[in-house]
Amino acid sequence: MKINSSSIIGVVGSGAMGSGIAQVAATASHKVFVYDTNQLALDKAALNLKNNLAKLVEKQKITEEKQNQIITDIEFTGDLNTLSNCDLIIEAIIENLEVKKQLFKQLETITQPHCVLASNTSSLSITSISSACKFPEKFLGIHFFNPATIMPLVEIIPGIATSEAVTASCKALVDAWGKVTVIAKDTPGFIVNRVARPFYSEALRIYEEGIADIATIDWVMKEIGGFKMGPFELMDLIGHDVNYIVTETVWTQLYFDPRFKPALSQKRLLEAGFLGKKTNRGFYNYSNPLPEPTKNLDLGKLIFTRIIVLLINEAADTLYLKIASKEDIDLAMTKGVNYPKGLLQWADELGIANIVKELNSLRDFYEEDRYRISPMLKQKFILKQRFYN
Repeated sequence: MKINSSSIIGVVGSGAMGSGIAQVAATASHKVFVYDTNQLALDKAALNLKNNLAKLVEKQKITEEKQNQIITDIEFTGDLNTLSNCDLIIEAIIENLEVKKQLFKQLETITQPHCVLASNTSSLSITSISSACKFPEKFLGIHFFNPATIMPLVEIIPGIATSEAVTASCKALVDAWGKVTVIAKDTPGFIVNRVARPFYSEALRIYEEGIADIATIDWVMKEIGGFKMGPFELMDLIGHDVNYIVTETVWTQLYFDPRFKPALSQKRLLEAGFLGKKTNRGFYNYSNPLPEPTKNLDLGKLIFTRIIVLLINEAADTLYLKIASKEDIDLAMTKGVNYPKGLLQWADELGIANIVKELNSLRDFYEEDRYRISPMLKQKFILKQRFYN
């Protein structure tokens, strides 16, 4: 295994994520091959790369010399065999288990014995994907966040069969690329896409119940919560073809746990093809002036409290299930999705007794398992403990 600063990197998929990962690796002076079956997509990716780098030169973020080095070090190709000498290949294609399995089965036939294979999947099981491989010990998840060139977080996800040496060397490599890495257990959604679900789902529930409109809920989470974007703005930005599918995937993989149940209002947008900003219409219609929020602080506190306690509950359960350490959970949410502070740190500030009280109130009112309290929060409450000293 030769994963180090001189490793040759392969990327499968030339979309925004694949191109971004390639740029990150080439910026760290690796030779990178980007493969795609679609020549138009490759041409577009090459043009976008040049435009992005030109902007960085203009802003004096990189030199012209560095720009030229990155362009030279990335080769866009429609021939899979070009990846045969890569030391690490990261896949960034469609979120479809069978398509990914077929790809990795094919990659194993053309790569060298030492080559490590990785998936950038945001919601599929690493162990499930690696079941198609003859050497699952050399397979893991390396999950970047969009845009990969800007977002600092990368989740490193070993499967059940992944060797510790492969996990450690890939973590060290991505750290050397200037990223912030966290280790996550191979569970649905890993850290970020699991813990973040209530930010969307509870906002959708509040909207569907008619408690507040989308503009008001977005205003609340920015003004009172300190989030950079409201949940509906963010869903529209991500795209409902991505955000809804992740929610549905996590829900399905967790055996239809009601805490992760998708919302019909979002599914209907997906069915209508109103995917968000990319189609100029989602929860907001971007062809029209955006609606004004109702700036009622009492209503705002109610909405914020309801969403934040569910986020904290999910973070606590992620710790309880040993998916990641408390430090990595808080780091993942601040660096992966720009939360104003770590959720477990937030729990200490708001008071665990207050969070337990709010969750009990929601559970009593709705009588739904959606609002069940994590045993970790109960434990902290009974023992009068905090997450951090």
